[in-house]
Amino acid sequence: MIKVLFVCMGNICRSPTAEAVFRATVEKAGLAHFFEIDSAGTENYHVGECADERSIEQAARCGYDLRPHIARQVNQRDYAHYDFILVMDDINMHALTRRAPSQYQSKGEYFMAYGSDPKVRFVPDPYYGGVEGFKKVIALCEDASRGLLDHIKKSGRLQA
Repeated sequence: MIKVLFVCMGNICRSPTAEAVFRATVEKAGLAHFFEIDSAGTENYHVGECADERSIEQAARCGYDLRPHIARQVNQRDYAHYDFILVMDDINMHALTRRAPSQYQSKGEYFMAYGSDPKVRFVPDPYYGGVEGFKKVIALCEDASRGLLDHIKKSGRLQA
């Protein structure tokens, strides 16, 4: 089982979108049984809440369902449990690293490191912007999800 955790600040926009997009990517490839996929926030602002309505709406337009999502915060167990902890930007990388047990200080990775454009380092936070920001998040998550799955396939970790 390959365990993947997507992380943003509040776990209501970017990370639940990445979770839903990556889940759909592995399902489409017929590989869902190899994965455990989740998302969390570095902060506790929205714990227990649903995904942002704008994220839900734009995701639905692209065929992704964020309605079941309930926000949670990264916890100490996550560092050991997940094989991949993928963050959306520097702010979340710093927060994740600051809270990490010493043996997991370097566990986080940037999700966009798996994207096709090396100039794109982050998934920008759409929370204070308009609908275009939410559309961009989906496009970036689709790109990086394909790259992540390709990386995992090439690693040989998908053995039955």
